[in-house]
Amino acid sequence: MFKKQEKMAKKTISQLDVKGKRVLVRVDFNVPLDGAGKITDDRRIVSALPTIENIIKRGGKAVLMSHLGRPKSGPEAKFSLQPAAAHLGVLLKKNVKLAPDCVGPAAEAMVAQMADGDVVVLENTRFHKGEEKNDPAFAAQLAKLGDLYCNDAFGTAHRQHASTYGVAEILGSGKRVIGFLIEKELKFLGDALDHPNRPFIAILGGAKVSDKIAVIENLLRKADTILIGGAMAYTFFLAQGKQIGKSLAERDKVNLAADLLAKGEGKLVLPMDTVIASEISDTAVTAVVEGKIPDDKEGLDIGPKTIADYKNRIRSARTVVWNGPMGVFEKKPFQAGTRAVAESLAEITGHGATTIIGGGDSAAAIEQFGLAAKVSHVSTGGGASLEFMEGRGFPCIDILDTV
Repeated sequence: MFKKQEKMAKKTISQLDVKGKRVLVRVDFNVPLDGAGKITDDRRIVSALPTIENIIKRGGKAVLMSHLGRPKSGPEAKFSLQPAAAHLGVLLKKNVKLAPDCVGPAAEAMVAQMADGDVVVLENTRFHKGEEKNDPAFAAQLAKLGDLYCNDAFGTAHRQHASTYGVAEILGSGKRVIGFLIEKELKFLGDALDHPNRPFIAILGGAKVSDKIAVIENLLRKADTILIGGAMAYTFFLAQGKQIGKSLAERDKVNLAADLLAKGEGKLVLPMDTVIASEISDTAVTAVVEGKIPDDKEGLDIGPKTIADYKNRIRSARTVVWNGPMGVFEKKPFQAGTRAVAESLAEITGHGATTIIGGGDSAAAIEQFGLAAKVSHVSTGGGASLEFMEGRGFPCIDILDTV
């Protein structure tokens, strides 16, 4: 776990004198784009604003680094950060320039011309293979563009890349801090896992048990109850000897699921009933079963009895961490379970409970239902929040300065 961070809090950007300094900020502008290159969800950019604004209002020069997508071999126009830079300019109400590259003479010249309070976005760091390899030469080129380093990209804080680790290593102690977004993520997730108000309930969904083995094992030591939903439930059902029809399951992980059920006896709660259909569509004909799922049908959401049970359990909780939807919430016939969880979390938040959404599909769901503002915290890091919940340390955060 993050014992190091519990004992020694990380320095934040507010504790550095940034006036006149070039501050290399690792942000997470890996935002979804539509076919026309328009941003469809700007939450990650909005989440970076407090850190960026703090730097420029105190006379610093904000030099922003990010990746976007998965370019394969060098620059690809569809993965340019141009839409993110343009949108950031609108949000900040000031001119934000995009450098043609993240390293090299053109980027260096643009940064050299910055005045205090300016913002420059460097082009996609993953246009260079040295980024994901944490190549020392590439990290050194990035480090030339900054006097100080700030990591505010929780979504990539579990990846030891040049822009998340190598630059911090080069600039050295006294010059490397976290931003306000990472500070918030560490506080909410850290407090929930290490000092929860009880009862503490974890809700886990999604497709694969294998993706969440370490999470379940860690949470069995910490949570009072773990509610299971999504396709991962069907692997557990197989472990119980139940027939699951065409339902998505990891048949090679049945023994593992059985072990987790044995370890989690009394804590691990499975659905009592299931919404089934023969197809995944907005017009699918559904039915509810409590036992065997017919061979030509698949489970696609938790059923009404399970919804009632889970809502009742959530109502008593003082801390809830949720990662993974209860069903195929993108399709109307299968969104009731996920919606019910989202609404229940919003309700208890209003009564003083702490509710944390662990990024990824759960974050997408709570946004879709218009309830993101009614829970305590929506994480910007899907994979990162999952690894945090496993209890792993993050070298990219460990390397940063402590108070």
